[in-house]
Amino acid sequence: MTPSAAHLASVRTPLLDWYDRNKRDLPWRRTKDPYAIWLSEVMLQQTQVATVIPYWERFLARFPTVLALAAAPLDDVLSGWKGLGYYSRARNLHRAAQEVVSRFGGKLPSTAAELLSLPGFGRYTSGAVASIAFGEQAPLVDGNVARVLSRLFEVEGLPGDREREATLWELATLLVKGERPGDFNQALMEHGATTCRPENPLCLLCPVRTGCVAFRKGRVDELPPAKVRAAPKKLTLALAVWAHADTLLFARRADSGLFGGLWELPAAEVDEDATEAETTLRLTGALGAGVKLEAMLGTVKRQLTHRDLTLRLYRVSGPLRPTRSAAFQELRWCTPSEAATLGMSTAMQRALEAAMTALK
Repeated sequence: MTPSAAHLASVRTPLLDWYDRNKRDLPWRRTKDPYAIWLSEVMLQQTQVATVIPYWERFLARFPTVLALAAAPLDDVLSGWKGLGYYSRARNLHRAAQEVVSRFGGKLPSTAAELLSLPGFGRYTSGAVASIAFGEQAPLVDGNVARVLSRLFEVEGLPGDREREATLWELATLLVKGERPGDFNQALMEHGATTCRPENPLCLLCPVRTGCVAFRKGRVDELPPAKVRAAPKKLTLALAVWAHADTLLFARRADSGLFGGLWELPAAEVDEDATEAETTLRLTGALGAGVKLEAMLGTVKRQLTHRDLTLRLYRVSGPLRPTRSAAFQELRWCTPSEAATLGMSTAMQRALEAAMTALK
């Protein structure tokens, strides 16, 4: 698909003019610091703007530069990310900062091609940082941009379809060429977030509706077609609440998978209808030490994007206090106040709070 120059112009100029008049006043739009812009782009993945703003401000205050982030222990970084979810973003951010220091002298590279070589930098993030922070004519496509372009140019296909994705990137590449590429990319995203919405789009307020093929053909509600979402899977974890003196046992997960790299009350996956004997076996296997279930302390339920999570809290004991296990990166006995400084998911934080309440 190669739209005419006139069609491209009917989108580009009006959309930039609209953005200048209507853009939201967001804190990362008031800075030229590439690191701060990069941080905002990472946080905004899978997360609403209103949620991100206070996290972005706190994280920047805690780690004000790439050098500060690279030098910080991973636990501190994960702790600063607590509550944002998708923790692989924080691990990649930390690894990328260290590579920026070692490979680029502490300054983010200015091209999408170089940025793409860093951990966590996919095609979207590379294009966003290169265009917004450095003014490179680098394209980007996220969910909002995909929807806008699908309607403007009548791009068929389900989200994720390879031919559709290639067409969208081709269109984004054509459109970004010209003045103010960073502002134009933000205009596309802003338009999708506020006007060309998934449902009830504000077509009568749209600055580019005269160039919108879907509007002209009455197909706005059809494009893009809705992606069928799979029902969340049920996941049940048994958590070991093992107290000794004033401490509890905590475990750090492997970097991959759910809650990767984060700390928790040691957990093992169990069947929804697991007996106490089966639960004992699973926890013993996870900790590599004999475990005795003493009492059920309660249950915490959390709704994650792809999972219905049930956390069952068991007070446990054993003849030997474990200090290492093949199932976890690290085991550590901590007081609750020490545990507060660890990188822990919101779900596990709620479980810890429930366990502390039950133990009182």
